[in-house]
Amino acid sequence: MTGLWDSWEEGAFINDKAGGRWFDRSKLHALNHHGEHFDVAGPLNVARSPQGRPVIVQAGGSETGRELAAETAEVVFTAHANLSSAQAFYRDLKGRLAKFGRHQDSLKIMPGIFSIIGKTQAEAEDKFNTLQDLVEPEAGLALLGRMIGNFDLSSYPLDGPLPELPLTDNGQQSRQKLLTEIAQGENLSIRQLYLRIAGGRGHLTVVGTAETVADHIQEWFEQGGADGFNVMAPWLPGGLRDFTELVVPELQRRGIFRTQYEGKTLREHLRLPKP
Repeated sequence: MTGLWDSWEEGAFINDKAGGRWFDRSKLHALNHHGEHFDVAGPLNVARSPQGRPVIVQAGGSETGRELAAETAEVVFTAHANLSSAQAFYRDLKGRLAKFGRHQDSLKIMPGIFSIIGKTQAEAEDKFNTLQDLVEPEAGLALLGRMIGNFDLSSYPLDGPLPELPLTDNGQQSRQKLLTEIAQGENLSIRQLYLRIAGGRGHLTVVGTAETVADHIQEWFEQGGADGFNVMAPWLPGGLRDFTELVVPELQRRGIFRTQYEGKTLREHLRLPKP
């Protein structure tokens, strides 16, 4: 993919109608890829992106996934319910970059944050409880079964503990490990676990005021748990509006979030180098 994205150099298209030259042939690079599964001659039939290449985002915390991220990713979307887990993942992944000739700032680690925000703590809790009441048991159980490795949990009592499950082989091993640790660490029943993850899917969940949410973001950012966050709105558009209108100004007041955009592309917003 990177070879195709680099088919055309900057300024390759000169569009010289008078001279009959559409592009500078010296700035064209055919890929001529010959692989095990397919051949691709190239070049890509679109011009080079304004940001050089699309930002490469990876998700997955298995050993294979971490190696792939360290070698190729520019942003990693990850799930952690607490700071210590996030810090361990952050240290491990950043520590793998050097062997691929990459520097620390070339990869941004951005956990998900699921926040229910109110102008008071009581208001936030009321919003959260309203959402929890909307979770149908069948839907919650099905969600949990899918997220923990595509297991059918319908034969187990909802108010009993999560059973011991074999290691999944469907690519969700890191999420299975996360949810199992949450269930065991908090002594949750199956019902309590699906309610626990119905909104945040196992990500950092914060129910409180804008100041409370900003406290968590600041702590994770300053204590080596995250370079930024993937905001997971509990409902749209209202949940996202709560974040932008209440939390963002608080982060700006603390000096840890921009007050205006510094570029025009996603790559520039993330302060990632242009390849």
